[in-house]
Amino acid sequence: MKKPKHLIALLTNDSDDIYCFRKELIEAIIDSGYEMLISCPDGEKFELMQHLEYRYDDPVIDRRGTNIVADAKLFMHYLKLFMKNKPSVVLTYTAKPNVYAGVAAHILGIPVISNVTGFGSVLNEGGLKQKLIMSLFKFSFRRSACVMFQNSTNMKLAEESGMIKGEHRLIPGSGVNTDRYPLQPYPDGGNGKNGEKIVFNYIGRILHDKGVDDYIEAAKRIKAEYPQTEFNMLGFIEPTEMHYQKLLSELEEKDIIKYRGSQKDIKPFVSASHATIHPSTYGEGMSNVLLESASSGRPIISTDNPGCQETFIDGETGFIYHGGDVDALCEQIKKFLVMPNEERKAMGEKGREYIKANFSRDIVIKAYLEKINSLCK
Repeated sequence: MKKPKHLIALLTNDSDDIYCFRKELIEAIIDSGYEMLISCPDGEKFELMQHLEYRYDDPVIDRRGTNIVADAKLFMHYLKLFMKNKPSVVLTYTAKPNVYAGVAAHILGIPVISNVTGFGSVLNEGGLKQKLIMSLFKFSFRRSACVMFQNSTNMKLAEESGMIKGEHRLIPGSGVNTDRYPLQPYPDGGNGKNGEKIVFNYIGRILHDKGVDDYIEAAKRIKAEYPQTEFNMLGFIEPTEMHYQKLLSELEEKDIIKYRGSQKDIKPFVSASHATIHPSTYGEGMSNVLLESASSGRPIISTDNPGCQETFIDGETGFIYHGGDVDALCEQIKKFLVMPNEERKAMGEKGREYIKANFSRDIVIKAYLEKINSLCK
């Protein structure tokens, strides 16, 4: 009698996360002979996953909410989902799946591979709220079969706080598919005062902790001195931060910021740019925006924040500054503007080589398959 296939469940909170960062892993798991269950709120990116065979679950997740009743419903949803489908291994990503799906799987004796995609805004919280959230992570992670960390700072924090006690390992973020983000031809460029326009991109959620206020302030200062510059912002505005909608509209009228909204494909915007600015002070795991930009041959200007600083070499593939210091950000932008365009291009090409050597998605896939195979023996 033919033995039934093992079912692997993958749980996260957004369809972008599935398609942009987990697609190759899902394909590799299916190609290895496993069945797949994906639990994630429905989104447009699933249209791009139609070539794959998997079971689908559409949970209701308030990603940033703190409603106890809603979270209890999510926990019960996961519990029923696992009882019905009986997965052999559960893979969890992002905060609420890590906690609630993790605990539900632990109760049922299902091994869990947790992934710390960063501690988000939790690290910027204080007092009781931070302690409560970190204690929930601890309750879940200490029972996981393996916890994957995307940067060494988060792993060290977890080790020192007693958040983990079993197997854990460091992986290069979600990795980047360097074929999907190939080296893009570098555009012509002047010095911001004359010649071809110099284009900068901010790519990410419109969220205070992502440093958008610093980016906006830097754009105001730089545009006043270097009028031949363009500052784009790409990404959706968080529902809790809708005040940015009016602000961005006003800035667009003044030709300071060009708000491009949420984009299905960022590659054309990256291709037309000279550098990516990522001013984050957020609790990143590993910035996928920076990995994708660098893979495309674009220099990086970013902070010394964990999950950002690892993605480039200061002075060689980009420029670093201390997060939250707008003066320092402006100085690094000016340093970039006075570079000859050929040097900018060479900086981007070197950045791609650095990404290929250290952040290939194949490294991440191999780590996951090794652990899944060991748990499904």
